Formats: sequence, C-alpha cells, structure tokens
Amino acid sequence: MRRHRGLVVVSVAGLLVLSGCLGGFVPSDGSEGASDDSDDAAGDLEIHHIDVGQGDSTLLVTPDGETVLIDTGTWQADGRGVIDYLEGEGIERIDHLVTTHGHADHIGGHAAVIEHFEERGEGVGAVYDPGVASTSATYDNYLDAIEDHEVRLLEVAAGDQLPLEDESVDATVLNPPADDGGSIDAYSTVLSVEYGEFSYLTTGDIEDGAERRLVEEHGDALAADAYQAGHHGSSTSSTAPFLDAVDPEIAVISSALDSQYGHPHDEVLEAFADRGVETYWTGVHGDVVLETDGENVAVTPETEGPTDPAALLERKEAAQSASESLSEPSPGPPSEQSPSDAGPSIQPQATLERAPAPVVDGAAPRIPAR
Repeated sequence: MRRHRGLVVVSVAGLLVLSGCLGGFVPSDGSEGASDDSDDAAGDLEIHHIDVGQGDSTLLVTPDGETVLIDTGTWQADGRGVIDYLEGEGIERIDHLVTTHGHADHIGGHAAVIEHFEERGEGVGAVYDPGVASTSATYDNYLDAIEDHEVRLLEVAAGDQLPLEDESVDATVLNPPADDGGSIDAYSTVLSVEYGEFSYLTTGDIEDGAERRLVEEHGDALAADAYQAGHHGSSTSSTAPFLDAVDPEIAVISSALDSQYGHPHDEVLEAFADRGVETYWTGVHGDVVLETDGENVAVTPETEGPTDPAALLERKEAAQSASESLSEPSPGPPSEQSPSDAGPSIQPQATLERAPAPVVDGAAPRIPAR
C-alpha cells in the first residue's frame, strides 16, 4: 500500500543538471547493496513531462537507464519537439513506446519517433497499444511506421505489466478493461508506476465513467504521490471520487497556456486547490521533471511559476483575457486531416499481438504479466 504522505517533495526552479545525464543516462551497476526489495531502491527514477502544447508526451527513465515513452504530442508538430527533447537528454533508444490512445494529440509524433530511432538511433523495443483503432491519417501513419520498421506491437489490458528489465520499477496497466468495445478515450492506457515508496499514475484521456470503474475496482490502491491529470485537465476527468482515491501530493497538467479547449478547466484547478495539491502546468512551467530515489521526490520545472492551483487559475484567466484583447476569436480549433481527405476508411496493416492463444488475426500473445 502506498505511504505517499511521508514523501518529501522538493521543487527546484530552473534547469536541473544531473550527474550522468549528459551523453545518455548512466545505469547504476547495483553491485553493492543490491536487494530484491523495491523499498531498497538505488538510483533515481526520472519522469519527464515534455511540453508539447495541447497534447501529451512523457518520458520515464529507470535507474538502470531503461526508457519508457508515453505518447508523442500533437500531429501538427510531427514529433519534432519530442525528438529534440530526447536528443537533448542523450536518449538513443526507446525501449517501450506506450500509446495511451489513438487521438492525434497523443500519437502525433509516433511515426516520426519510430522512424528516427530505428534509422538514426538504437531502435524502438516494442509499442504498446490499448487496441481501439482510429480512422485518422495520423493513426494510419503510426501503424505504417511500425510495419515498415518491423517493430513489435502489443495490445495491453488491465492487469498487464510492462516487461521492464529494471526490476526495481513496476509499471502496471490498470485500463483498458479486457472486454472488447468502448470509446477511444474510455479505453486509454492507464499506467501505475511504482518505485520504492513512490507511485505515479498517468491516465491518458479517460473520463468519469472509466474513473468510476477504476475506483470501484481498486479503491485506495489507486493512491499515488504524483498524478498526471487526465484529459489535459478537463472537467470530464479528475472527478471528486477519483481524486479522493488517488489523493496525490503532486499533479502535472499537460496542455497549452492558450488551450482552445480551456484546459485546464476551472473545476479541476479548484479541486486541486481544495485538496492542497502542488500543481504544475506545462503551459506555465514548460517541461516538468520529477526525480525520485523511491523515498523523496524533487520537481524541476523548466520555467519558474506558481504551483498553487488558485494562482494558476488566475494565470489562466489573465492569459485568456490577454488573448481575447489581442485577436479576434478563432473560427475553431485546428483539426487534423479528416479521414475523407485521407482516402477511404483505414484498415490497419500492422496487427496487435493479442493473448493468450487462440491467435487473433495471425498475431502472437499479448504481453505476459511478470
């Protein structure tokens, strides 16, 4: 069970320079004091929330240097900012590329990231997908890149664990449910990450229905020290019962300062304020990096800014007022190329590996639980 209220949270303003980060992450050799007990964690787990505007992309780096990239930002950026960030951190390989769901603000850079690391880096180990297809051109490009570079594609479901070689870190899939059907958002990959006494929860774009089911299934076991706010801080997510169960000390919101959807919504910031949650917003703080040794956690924003949710709400209102005074209202949010413009409905060419036998569509088993 999580004992997260005992963690020490340290906020560090400005750019954090880490020993061993330049030229790549240096694995700890674990030769001294090695233990099978996760509470004896050695080294740091890093969680990088990359500022991709109105989208999501998060990099996890385990103490042994294993990399997990969750989503890759918007289709408009086509992975450029994410690739630049990864190169700046000395990342040469993506061991695990996790797709929360098929919307273009989450998989917009998947094709470019796969191509980059397969052709110029040390490759992509495997891609994990919740198995609900989109008919967008972006989703089609993602599957094409997987097929072109022969990257293994695995379907995840609740109860799976990412097969991390670094056994000091557990990454457990809590959603989607194993049954078929459901919307793309509702079937987002929800990942719970544990390292020592620290826990982290990221939920893609799940909304109140999925949150309610997770509370019913897991209750207080959802508790997490750090929580990436669902659906970019939308009021469709981070509902009161869910927040009561998660009970985070830290929340990170990934959305643009001038979000065309008004993210994060006022209700979410107010809920965080009521609970005293230290809140970071990529629209204000830029890239947000969490570092933990399994007991203490340090938070490093790229840009200094308030972490009081009430102050962030004021910042949001000021930004909205400034935007309205400088320009005419936008005719509407940008939209990616529609399926009709991209041709007929897409029949995915890369198939998800499903489990266990019987084999589905010629595929192999889904990822096994460790």
